[in-house]
Amino acid sequence: MLYCVLVMFAHNHPSGDPEASEDDISLTKRLADAGEIMGIDVLDHVIIGDRKYLSLKREGMF
Repeated sequence: MLYCVLVMFAHNHPSGDPEASEDDISLTKRLADAGEIMGIDVLDHVIIGDRKYLSLKREGMF
């Protein structure tokens, strides 16, 4: 049987600004909490902008 032990989320901001919104941060925290319940680690959530990116994990946002 195969199962997932970690996940990484990513999405883009078409505006080109990868700054995390309150909704981005809130959703990431909720996903990490749900993952903890199921035994799945959230490795990171990356937001991609115009030639830039933001790692919520690196920034300590969850």
